[in-house]
Amino acid sequence: MNEERSLRIPVMARVEGKGALEVTLREGRIGEVRLRIFEPPRLFEKILEGREFREVPDIVARICGICPAAYQLTAVSAIEAGFGMLPGKDIWRFRRILACGEWISSHSLHIHLLAGPDFLGYRDVMEWARHDPGPVRRGFDLHALGNALMSLLGGRSVHPVGACVGGFFLFPSREETAALAARIRAALPLASDLVRWAAGLDYPESDRSFESVSLRGPGLYPMNEGRIVSSRGHDLDPAAFESRIREFQVPYSTAFHSLLDGAPYLVGPLARLNLNVERIPPEILSDVVPSGIRFPSTNMNHSLLARAIEIHYALREALSLLEGPPPDGPSSIPATPGEGTGIAATEAPRGILWHRYDFSADGLVRKARIIPPTSQNQAMMELDLRESLGKSGLDRPDESLREEAERIVRNYDPCISCATHFLDLTLHREER
Repeated sequence: MNEERSLRIPVMARVEGKGALEVTLREGRIGEVRLRIFEPPRLFEKILEGREFREVPDIVARICGICPAAYQLTAVSAIEAGFGMLPGKDIWRFRRILACGEWISSHSLHIHLLAGPDFLGYRDVMEWARHDPGPVRRGFDLHALGNALMSLLGGRSVHPVGACVGGFFLFPSREETAALAARIRAALPLASDLVRWAAGLDYPESDRSFESVSLRGPGLYPMNEGRIVSSRGHDLDPAAFESRIREFQVPYSTAFHSLLDGAPYLVGPLARLNLNVERIPPEILSDVVPSGIRFPSTNMNHSLLARAIEIHYALREALSLLEGPPPDGPSSIPATPGEGTGIAATEAPRGILWHRYDFSADGLVRKARIIPPTSQNQAMMELDLRESLGKSGLDRPDESLREEAERIVRNYDPCISCATHFLDLTLHREER
């Protein structure tokens, strides 16, 4: 007689959004692994239809409360591409500062509130703070700096409103940039401490083959532009990405899954670092050397360390950009709408964020398509769960399986709300 036992994890704790995991075990082996997302349809792509192009950046920012700036920056880049606009070097520079702020803020929250306790044996950040408050306090200090950078360019840290099609509504003053640069300079030792701390964690062993996918542009670590490349040889213009990726609906979830040329793939900090590690300054990577960890890494648990490295990088990058010369041009350039299609991809904290907008001649959105990082990682998460749980052993209490499964999912820092799209609906009516 075949043994069949279902393990249901009702709600994923310490992730953005609500989900569940269902694992079926048959004769000591894993049958189905289903990461179930049951948030209601978001409808954002449909809401955008008929909207004037200037409305788009603020609407899409509401898709995510953790990385709203990434949605704004991707939207304005796609719209500008559709209208043939080329903002200047100062707008590019301040947009990169805004992206740095969001990376610092998001990564700090994930490391200290979500994933960190998993690697230290604590139930949550509150228990961690009671036993060892120093690292937690450091995390909140770095998070505050990220928020300050977002407020500088966005007017506020939650759902910022500073970016617009063509640039920014206003550049910050020289006094504001100088004051924030001084704060960042003083905090660089904290970022170095964080990297050493993260490198010294006792990570579970894991050696898996997976495809890393990220942006890659000329010279700099990727943030707001670049081609889409992978560890298996992809090198795509963002406009070609749509023809190579397949988004599909699974019957047990409201979140899309994505395959690149028919296979699961990884986006996010570890994928970015695997493909661009030589663009991280040696003084940052030197803090990792004593641990023996090297990049590219095939251990998914090293995603936390990748986030710590990116925090340090983003602080240094923001400092360098803030200390640049004062802007010598306007904070925005005028937009002339026209019929066409605009496509752009950026690196949100959790990975590649891809937008496409089709416009009418008067600048109204005819159709919108948004592919967020979490929906791209869904298939990879399920594959990781299947392989990792099977390798670590299934003959153990359900609670132990539950804890490991939650740690695996949290390691991806999934933004479940971002990945929830409108379901395709087929309605059959029968006549009496």
